[in-house]
Amino acid sequence: MKKLLILIALVSVSLLNAQAYKGKGDQKFQVGANLQDEATGITVTYDYGLGENISVGISSSYALGIDDRLDADFGDRFDIKARFNANLGNVLNIDENFDFYPGLSLSLKNFGGHLGARYFFSDGFGIFTEGTFPLAKYSNDKFDIGYYIHNQFAINIGATFNL
Repeated sequence: MKKLLILIALVSVSLLNAQAYKGKGDQKFQVGANLQDEATGITVTYDYGLGENISVGISSSYALGIDDRLDADFGDRFDIKARFNANLGNVLNIDENFDFYPGLSLSLKNFGGHLGARYFFSDGFGIFTEGTFPLAKYSNDKFDIGYYIHNQFAINIGATFNL
């Protein structure tokens, strides 16, 4: 019985064909937690493959838990970004289920960069982590609450899905 279960497990694993980035036409949706010094929140991302190693997309974040000293309204908590990724998983040739992607983003609050990685357990589901950072801030006004929430290094972590 034990040998039969091992055989079934091996056959099942060999039938999985997860691939982190498939190239032109590939679509990814990610949802996760946004973690930073002044706030924690949620983030959602959509990426669309333009070529073998290039994708563009959109991402948005909303700060839920904000430091008590900051009084933020919806506009301060919300940000939306256009993004560009260089998907390097197949270039690095680590594992076909793994994608490493540096990129740039242009948002309502700043111009920034990100460095991320995804790993797929199956054809449709995986996990991701992403570090985001500002390269240029639109305002250095320290009285603007958005300056503190969206203009610092942040970590995103969560689930990714193939569409």
